[in-house]
Amino acid sequence: MRQWIRRGPRGAMLAGATAVALALTMTASTGRLLDSSPTAAGPVALARATSLGPCMLRGAMGVQMSEGVPTTPGYARSTGTVRALNLMIDFPDAPGEGTAMDRLGEFFPQTQNWFRTGSYGRLDYLPEAPVKHWLRMPKPFSAYGIERGAPFEPGYRELVDDIVAASDADVDFRSYDLVNILTTPNAGPSALDTVLSVTFAGNHEAPVADGVPLSNMSFVYSRQDDGSGSYADTGYRVLPHENGHVFGLPDLYTQDGGGAVGHWDIMSEDWGVGNDLLGWHKWKLGWLDDSQIGCSATPGTTEHLLSPLSRDSGGTKMAFVPLTEKTGYAVEVRSQEGNDEAVCRPGVLIYKVDADVDTGHGPVTVEDATPDSGGCTRRPNVHAELSDAPYRPGEVFKDPKTGVRISVAGADTSGNYRVYVTRR
Repeated sequence: MRQWIRRGPRGAMLAGATAVALALTMTASTGRLLDSSPTAAGPVALARATSLGPCMLRGAMGVQMSEGVPTTPGYARSTGTVRALNLMIDFPDAPGEGTAMDRLGEFFPQTQNWFRTGSYGRLDYLPEAPVKHWLRMPKPFSAYGIERGAPFEPGYRELVDDIVAASDADVDFRSYDLVNILTTPNAGPSALDTVLSVTFAGNHEAPVADGVPLSNMSFVYSRQDDGSGSYADTGYRVLPHENGHVFGLPDLYTQDGGGAVGHWDIMSEDWGVGNDLLGWHKWKLGWLDDSQIGCSATPGTTEHLLSPLSRDSGGTKMAFVPLTEKTGYAVEVRSQEGNDEAVCRPGVLIYKVDADVDTGHGPVTVEDATPDSGGCTRRPNVHAELSDAPYRPGEVFKDPKTGVRISVAGADTSGNYRVYVTRR
């Protein structure tokens, strides 16, 4: 069995959750009885424009959760109506704190609203909780061997089997696209010490319930709570981060924390104040149309008028400069609106995407327009150095090795930026 695991902190001081991407040979639940054919991952009815072919990076063999477009089969679809089953569980040695519905309320409707805003309404995320009480597991929490980096076998398999046994009388698992397991916060260590939250995505080893494999499951533990109140409004964001894996998105932080991407994507840092997804991820998920992508694949200079990524409007949202079949530069405008509440330097964000790099090893690297500045944000739990990474009018990014030159010509009163991409 091939697995694997992302390890490493979400930020310089805090350990991140683990995403486990298994070989994708089993279909995901789609809310209906399945045949033997793979479930389409990513957007519903995926069809890509042939003109964008050079910009559709191919995921490398052996990369189990890559930045390739389109997303490989086995993950949950990311557009249209997606039904999320939420089950709240506790243990004999960790009885539920408060009510199960209180625990659910820590994540909803906030998660639902985050996906609605980030997807421009293209993901209709429906959270459902048919069981309103804590589901008591038959064994103590300690008996399942759950710790950071724990594999699916044997502890998680035993836990999933017990969850199914405890809920099966009240749940038709065929009706759901993904499953969220919200554990009582007193089970296991504080999230400030060790984050156990984990997602098993595209899991072909998953147990079957009601005839469907439970292939895409997110487990959330503890709370992002240090007693200061800093996480009162944003602690829910561990769940959209974990569900990002269910939709096929990799971790962007590395062993060294969020230094590669910072706070520019929730798959990098989800602690503290809000943030959105990168344009590349929005395209990968089907939240951006092909008509909103500019592909600069040929020698010469191309002009792009880019509108802010977080704004629910038309227009070009991202320009992409392919370097190889697996790498390229993405260019987009980030501003303080929508899910991007922490943006302190609006402008043009430039980053390199590498579909040859696996989850948790740095598949995306943000180019910093102001290196070694210390950043412009003083918000808690934001990777400050990259907070002022966007390029402003008159500034130019150059890659001498590839000959790529990206210049920001100016911005209009509506916040749109005119960008020129030159390649040899």
